[in-house]
Amino acid sequence: MSLSSVPRTRTTVFAPRLAALLKDHLGQDVFRLEPDTVGVAGHEAADRILAARRATETERPTFKPLHGRSISRTEASAVTRTVGSDVREALARPRPQDVDLSGVWPLTGHLFLRDLVLGQDPYRLRVLMSRNLELTTLLTWSVISVGAALPGRPRAGDGRLTALGQRVAGAVGYQERRYAMGMYRRAAAPVCFTVSTLVSNALWLGAPFDDGVSNRDIIHESLRLLPPSWNILRNASPEYPALDGRIGADDDVLVLPLLSHRDPALWDEPDAFRPERWRTLDPDDTPGYLPFGHSSERCWGRHMVMPLAELLLDLVRGSHLVVDPDQRTGKVPLLGLLGVADVRLVKAA
Repeated sequence: MSLSSVPRTRTTVFAPRLAALLKDHLGQDVFRLEPDTVGVAGHEAADRILAARRATETERPTFKPLHGRSISRTEASAVTRTVGSDVREALARPRPQDVDLSGVWPLTGHLFLRDLVLGQDPYRLRVLMSRNLELTTLLTWSVISVGAALPGRPRAGDGRLTALGQRVAGAVGYQERRYAMGMYRRAAAPVCFTVSTLVSNALWLGAPFDDGVSNRDIIHESLRLLPPSWNILRNASPEYPALDGRIGADDDVLVLPLLSHRDPALWDEPDAFRPERWRTLDPDDTPGYLPFGHSSERCWGRHMVMPLAELLLDLVRGSHLVVDPDQRTGKVPLLGLLGVADVRLVKAA
């Protein structure tokens, strides 16, 4: 399935499973996807499902058990605050000048954000931000294990380290260092991955932008059309059949922002990239809009994502970069983050 985007010379092509969801279930409420899985796209049903209980540790996308070790909400919150302090410190520094952001996105944006926020940390930590580690879990843990075992590791109290790096430096013993390095990747990588993908999506969907359109409105509209998490999983739970008779006792539930964000009953011109719609909408109180999860349990990282995305988008707009005019088709693969792959940015002619 293809969706025309703005400008009309560019077409967004979704992976077959995503295209089938849009084709077969757009505008539906609750429907069966698999013998043991129910899809929910109606905003009222989704609201009831997500408000019924908090996500379990295996349902949380970032803070699932790490190498068999549970991550408590208290620890997850503390780690999020730590990386948040590093983001605030990076944003408080003088604005980067003469940055070359041309190239293939979202990789180019990811590398810029990695160096902006974590550039002062040693290589053994910064390498944990590599997108190549997404290839296999084994590769990720091999890199982490080597980094935890090698001599010359970061030392506590080193003022050059980020706050997140200090957590690794303070770990005692090989197992604790390995766990701390795993948490370093878990906490920081999703922020950089998400922001770079979000800005890349916005550029593909709508650039060039009118001067009067705010970065924040552009980002909210990009989050609508390509939400970072196209689904929110809730494992089978006794609360759900009581809320909706179409859900069985053994059914997992897949809430689908991919569909609710395009529901024609909720949005004018749902497939059009129209950032100006957010001049009168409240993103925290718009039915069916779930880019950072439900109001009962918002993503803790959203307060980092938005200012970083606004900064990055502003730098791109100020650099007079454009999507390569020869690139007419953008593919959205079925990966963890919903994003257009390999968007080429070049200097305007």
